[in-house]
Amino acid sequence: MNDAGFPRVDDEPADRADGPSGLRAPAPVDPDSYGAVAVLWQPKPEHVDHLERVRAACRHLIAVDNSPQADAALHARLRARGIEVLHNGNRGGISGAYNRGAAALYAAGREVVFLLDQDSQLGADFFDGMMRACARARADGEAFIVGPKVFEVNLGRYLPVFAPQPRMPKPERIDERRDGLVPTLFVISSGSAVSAAAFARIGEFREDYFIEYVDIEYGLRATRNGVPVLVNAAVEMRQQVGQYVKRGIFSTSNHVAWRRYYASRNAVHALRSNASRWSIHWLIELLTLHQVACVLVCEEHKLRKVVAITVGYFDGLFGKLGTFEQRHPRVAAFCRH
Repeated sequence: MNDAGFPRVDDEPADRADGPSGLRAPAPVDPDSYGAVAVLWQPKPEHVDHLERVRAACRHLIAVDNSPQADAALHARLRARGIEVLHNGNRGGISGAYNRGAAALYAAGREVVFLLDQDSQLGADFFDGMMRACARARADGEAFIVGPKVFEVNLGRYLPVFAPQPRMPKPERIDERRDGLVPTLFVISSGSAVSAAAFARIGEFREDYFIEYVDIEYGLRATRNGVPVLVNAAVEMRQQVGQYVKRGIFSTSNHVAWRRYYASRNAVHALRSNASRWSIHWLIELLTLHQVACVLVCEEHKLRKVVAITVGYFDGLFGKLGTFEQRHPRVAAFCRH
């Protein structure tokens, strides 16, 4: 164990036989070296039960409740089980929740903060496996972001990585990888671990993005600032985004219209903002057209969603960020019905 509470890199099972199998027993992870932020949004009972299971594996857990109204009974129940609760009321969206929770944990001395959704599906050894990966990443510097290997339930496959090569990043399948750290341009926020040094160097998550592409923008910003972003192939996490619908060659997560606005706008803004570093700006029109095609083929409320995507596209093009309601109150009201 090193001074920061990480297992040493040379503590990995390798060269010293301690157990009957002849393999070294892994060094224990200091439970005070890390914490987790779980973002809540009008959680259901199963989400609360899941959060309590996470608390059993993570000593320092903060639930940031983004629900519009504070639920005093829920908050009391969580605090009684050792979970710190912050009511954020959706200020700054999911970015604001991450920023409030992470700041509190870093201020309390945590070296690594995990970001979780209320329905993140974690294995029993998730934190131990991820912290060992963090120890390996830390051997090359204090600043790093490490995410798990993600299996998307709706798609029935693992998400690829995008190697941070100059100009033209290409997707790389890692389905068969079972160990090691794989460099990538970004990881999804759920399940990811951000070191204190990385957060200090990169800065906060963009609250003017509110939701959608928050993690992609953060990963691209991390790479620009020399912070390695890595996927830990030894730890898997299952996720399920939206209500999956597939018709022919088209498939969609079937998100509501207002989320389509943020997805369209933030994709345009994030990709345009990084066009000088990577040749990814050509994806803007492709992603927008793909969203429209999926809505027209697979989804209900087509007019509202196409309007939201179109307005989002032009807002992203001209850098008009902030909340949908602040930017276009009448259009936002139309898209919420």
